[in-house]
Amino acid sequence: MTILYNLFLALYTFLIRLASLWNEKARLWVEGRKDFKTNISSACLSKNGPIIWMHCASLGEFEQGRELIERIKLTYPSPRILLTFFSPSGYEAKKNYAQADMIFYLPLDGKSNAKFLIDTIKPKLVIFVKYDSWYFYLSTLKSRNIPTLLISAKFTRNLSLFGFFGGFLRNMLEYYTHIFVQDQASLELLKEYGVRAPISITGDTRFDRVIDIANNSFRHPAIEQFCSNNQILVAGSTWEKDEEMLEHLQKNIPELKFIIAPHEVSPNKIERLQKQFPNNQLLSTIELEGISSKTNVLIIDSIGLLSKLYRYGTLCYVGGGFKKTGIHNILEASVYGKIVLFGKYYDFSNEAEELIKIGAAYSFDNPELLVAVVKSILSEKSELEKKNYQAKKYTEDNKGATEKIMHYLEANRLLINSTN
Repeated sequence: MTILYNLFLALYTFLIRLASLWNEKARLWVEGRKDFKTNISSACLSKNGPIIWMHCASLGEFEQGRELIERIKLTYPSPRILLTFFSPSGYEAKKNYAQADMIFYLPLDGKSNAKFLIDTIKPKLVIFVKYDSWYFYLSTLKSRNIPTLLISAKFTRNLSLFGFFGGFLRNMLEYYTHIFVQDQASLELLKEYGVRAPISITGDTRFDRVIDIANNSFRHPAIEQFCSNNQILVAGSTWEKDEEMLEHLQKNIPELKFIIAPHEVSPNKIERLQKQFPNNQLLSTIELEGISSKTNVLIIDSIGLLSKLYRYGTLCYVGGGFKKTGIHNILEASVYGKIVLFGKYYDFSNEAEELIKIGAAYSFDNPELLVAVVKSILSEKSELEKKNYQAKKYTEDNKGATEKIMHYLEANRLLINSTN
């Protein structure tokens, strides 16, 4: 099976290099890994102290691991934190993250790359977040008895892990020292398939992260002026299909004002949104020139604000629900006590299912249903308040995953050992 895995790695390398000729993300993936041996070796030599290595596939996984990084740094400041990303969307957004001492693209898995990286960084503790497991890295770490954890993991039957070639992928889970899963269903699924690694249910560390963000004060006078006393829908991480739904909603409820933070903020994307939504202004424009009285759509043309913007919504819309990869992080909205709307694909989201059950979230598959749901929500103020309360309570009730993982690290002296 390792022969097939090596063929997969070779094919992946070929295809992404080919795609880099025209695709920006593929180009960043390739360019970011150039001279990685020199760069990583130099970084390790320039700083002192043992290394804790956290790997995240992309930005979403980083947000799951971030709270744990910051707790470790606060409690045990001497270890250096190495943060690696597989995807450009994670690395490019967080390459200047201050709490990590070193930040790199993860060199593509392979026997020589794994040996080089682990020989060079000599990690005392390794933490992988959610899914992104790699055979040669994990088997090398296991062979050297380096404590390796998987945190905030969620497993469902439709993952490749449980498909035709799933045996090889599941065997990789045996290399983890401990696996921390989000829910009982994940634990039972792993047990059913005979995974023997120690497993604990700790919940999702994203709850801790969004609560931390919400508890930090934030003011934006220009946005607050736009909102005033109006009913506001904050739409975050939107894709083209989401924006078609929002366009229909605006035409049918013209008194509702919109804040739209698209998933991508490229010039072409922003220009298309401006054509799609009349009477709009860009955030960068109102910061310089003020708000026009005709403006009823505010387009966020920068990154980094979204998790703070949901607090301004009467209700919120989270994008991605019309892509089979699923919705983006709805906890960023529910933590503020906001009803959340999203499209039909949410299979990978426990919190979407739970929030729907308590009436604090709604899924829809056509624009007419979206309009009907929003009209119903806005017409019943007392019901809106009850459901908003349920959204916030749900988020608060599920905090604590970071604390549980920290307790494991301390009880097993993994952080004390990493300071030596």
